[in-house]
Amino acid sequence: MAGPLQGVRIIELASIGPGPFAAMVLADLGADVIRVDRLGPTPTGVPIARDRPLDDAVASPAGARTPFDPTVRSRRAIAVDLKSTDGRDLVLRLLSGADAFIEGFRPGVTERLGLGPADCLAVNPKLVYGRVTGWGQDGPLAHAAGHDINYIALAGALDPIGRAGEPPVPPLNLVGDYGGGGMLLALGVLAGILHARAGGPGQVVDAAMVDGAALLTTFIHGLRAMGLWRGERGMNLLDTGAHFYEVYECADGRHIAVGAIEPQFYAELVHRTGFEADIPEADRPAQLDDSSWPARKKAMAALFATRSREEWCALLDGSDACVAPVLSMTEAPAHPHLAHRGTFLDVGGIVQPGPAPRFSATPPGVPTPPGHPGEHTDAVLAEAGLEPGEVAELRRAGVIS
Repeated sequence: MAGPLQGVRIIELASIGPGPFAAMVLADLGADVIRVDRLGPTPTGVPIARDRPLDDAVASPAGARTPFDPTVRSRRAIAVDLKSTDGRDLVLRLLSGADAFIEGFRPGVTERLGLGPADCLAVNPKLVYGRVTGWGQDGPLAHAAGHDINYIALAGALDPIGRAGEPPVPPLNLVGDYGGGGMLLALGVLAGILHARAGGPGQVVDAAMVDGAALLTTFIHGLRAMGLWRGERGMNLLDTGAHFYEVYECADGRHIAVGAIEPQFYAELVHRTGFEADIPEADRPAQLDDSSWPARKKAMAALFATRSREEWCALLDGSDACVAPVLSMTEAPAHPHLAHRGTFLDVGGIVQPGPAPRFSATPPGVPTPPGHPGEHTDAVLAEAGLEPGEVAELRRAGVIS
């Protein structure tokens, strides 16, 4: 891999969710990420609870995945028996030459494995120890299990998402796992590495999805403070309350997304679609008159139902009306704009999003397919200074695969 993070080495203790996503982002940008899987068969098609207790965590592989999991791309993989003293010592040896460590287990799990912050910083005082959990390393819920939906619910990020009179709608696992967890973990690890390379000490980065999800709602808290956001769901500017910020069904059953917030863009939308053309302009309510939004939303829904999605796209594409087709995950890669930018790539036969963001001087390379657990063990250990005889003995002892 090329990219701006060449020369950065990160050891990732295999987990699921935000940890692998953070490692993928860093590896995509050129970091040398080595994923440490646990020895044992990899289950397929079986969901594994995150932050599992120690006994479960070491008994079954956290890397429950197939070669088709894109979040495990662009890095090398080794497999180690973490229950053994030799396995632990092997990981510590790798960490002695690394910039950062990433783990995603319930608080106390890595400590009981002998791979906690104190153990790792003892062999590498400059190490950045990145930890991602749902609830964080302390607090009344720190040791409770959970998933994305639980973390964003407690953070106040789930309640505003949805339509009036309906329950909140989980935004997949994008807000907790990836936005509030994995992305902020990657940012925290990079910040820690910059600090260490500037002469500072290594440190622990506590990335909690509940904290990250709360952080993502900062703008909405500002709107509330200004009196511009109601407590009711689906009654506000960005939560489908406004008729000019909504998803509408077209004549063919497909959908169009409208986001004409600024007055000039709303004027363009009205002009191009003919919305309320039968009402004299002087008699039309102001755009931001929220008392008119419910009735105008019904009128706009009726308007968009008169043409197919493609007909609306032909009329509105490239304009400042702020309208876009709602594409499926199958359709998106083929859209002319995304195809032009190469937003999606075929990696190992799987179409998936490519690295982001983009860099003018140090562009990332093309991601490589996920490695199988243990695929790169010999090469990684040779780089760490182990002789072939040492590697063979560790394999005979069942410490590595």
